[in-house]
Amino acid sequence: MGDPAPFKGRAFRLETALVITPGKRHEVTIARQQRFAPHTILVFDRGYVDFTWFAALEAANVFFVTRLKDSTVYEVVERRPIPTRGGVIADEWIMLTGTRAVKAYPHGLRRVEIETAAGDRLVFLTNHLDLGATTVARIYKDRWQIELFFKTLKQHLRVRTFVGTSANALHIQVWTALIALLIVKYLQVTARFGWSFANLVALLRMNLFVYRDVWVWLNEPFTSPPLPPEPAQGTLAWV
Repeated sequence: MGDPAPFKGRAFRLETALVITPGKRHEVTIARQQRFAPHTILVFDRGYVDFTWFAALEAANVFFVTRLKDSTVYEVVERRPIPTRGGVIADEWIMLTGTRAVKAYPHGLRRVEIETAAGDRLVFLTNHLDLGATTVARIYKDRWQIELFFKTLKQHLRVRTFVGTSANALHIQVWTALIALLIVKYLQVTARFGWSFANLVALLRMNLFVYRDVWVWLNEPFTSPPLPPEPAQGTLAWV
């Protein structure tokens, strides 16, 4: 989750985990194996919808926000007040009615429908009752950060093709790219100059063999580098 503004005044902690698996293995199988602290809010797309897993999350007091599949069968139990701003169309408390779904998840769920500025309608599903409907929508919007993360990894750190085909070679390349991404991101947020990530990566490549203080350059990138010190010439002592 990205922006913590919706949770101002509340104690929370951001956790990060990375698991690398073969491409044929579905992500939801990894998600089921993870253990999350109570009151954690998970955000994921419709590919992770699994009502049996949702029941396990509910039992562990873990919240989730996802997209509702069009094929989901349910009935509306209660309609909640709709805020005047934020494009919210519906905020409802629902119960699943599909035979297999209700057996897997017999609890109530919250359905939030919004209309974007572009006119698209998005329907979210969550087990969190206390958050505002617009906050639920903003939480899911933060999920887009993972797409931007992969875009950055592929475009700017050149993880589009692999230098090796073994599992070890792939792991080394991916982990190296992630470490480099973390270092460059740290430089970006530390510098006083307003770097974009793409420009910082490009100019770092151009200055790899330039002899200068990296912190001075980060803050004042358009100043000329200092002249290298004159080499000390020794004298030969002839005997």
